[in-house]
Amino acid sequence: MALVRKGARRIVVDGTVYRWRLRGRPTYFQGLAWSPCSFAVEHADTPGMTLVVTTGQPHPSNWIGREAEPVTTSGVAAAVRIALREGWTPTAPGSACHLDQSAGFIPSN
Repeated sequence: MALVRKGARRIVVDGTVYRWRLRGRPTYFQGLAWSPCSFAVEHADTPGMTLVVTTGQPHPSNWIGREAEPVTTSGVAAAVRIALREGWTPTAPGSACHLDQSAGFIPSN
C-alpha cells in the first residue's frame, strides 16, 4: 500500500528519507472524536511496508472543536524509531505495520 504523494511530507530519520502523511479530512469517527488521529509513513525511495501510527489525540480537524495537538515531525520521527526497534522493515513488501500509541485516548460522548 503506497502513500498518495500529494500532501505527503518528507522527513529524514537517522539518515534515511521517509514520506509521511496525515489524512487531511478526518474519518467520520475521527470527526466526532470517537477515535484518535492516525498518520502513515513509508520509505521515500523504496516504498514497501507502510507504517500506520495511531496517536493518542483527536484529529486536529475534528468537527466538535475538541482541542488537539498537531502532529509534528519530531513525533513522526519518534514513532519511526519505535517501529524500527519493534521490527518494522520499511523496504520489505507486505501489509501495513501498525503502531498503536493511543493509550489514554478518551473518546467524546
